[in-house]
Amino acid sequence: MKVRNWMSKKVISIGPEASLQEAIELMRKNSIRHLPVVHNEELVGWVSEADIRGAYLASLIEDVRIKDIMIKDPITIGPDDTLEDAAKILYRHGIGGLPVVEGKKIVGVITVTDILGAFIELMGFLKESSRIDVVLGGKPHAFQEISEIIRRHGADIISVGISGPEDKSKRVYFLRLTKCDVHAIAQDIEKAGYKVLSVIE
Repeated sequence: MKVRNWMSKKVISIGPEASLQEAIELMRKNSIRHLPVVHNEELVGWVSEADIRGAYLASLIEDVRIKDIMIKDPITIGPDDTLEDAAKILYRHGIGGLPVVEGKKIVGVITVTDILGAFIELMGFLKESSRIDVVLGGKPHAFQEISEIIRRHGADIISVGISGPEDKSKRVYFLRLTKCDVHAIAQDIEKAGYKVLSVIE
């Protein structure tokens, strides 16, 4: 999945000479927590709600402008980079959003909320569904076998999550299925020799 498919394309920005109060009002009006700082149509900085909060008291006693508190060389990402790349950057740097740029021109903003939305869509969380968590063990063609069991019950796999150690025999597979009699499926999976950890209707 590409960043361009999930980023906010309506870019709300602010100039470097703007006051902190202008930034606060812009964020409040648009329900956002980050602002690209743009000059002559080029990205020159990035400011967050946390940056503004940290400088707000100082702004009451002296003239503080956005250029004084902005991140002058913000981390950026391109529209054709993957959503996974964006998620890694946000996680590793502990930040909530990234400007999306082509050259020096900002074309969008991608945030943790956007990535969470993509994850929810991908995993099918908002669809009516059932879930079964199972350990497949080291048996060859195990996934194909349980997939066939699921199909025999008239259900389809919406998404698959995998968690666990490097040892493949101990990994847990989280299978989200179309709405079905998941208990009957679980019974047949266990009869086939697999360990079912939990079932969610």
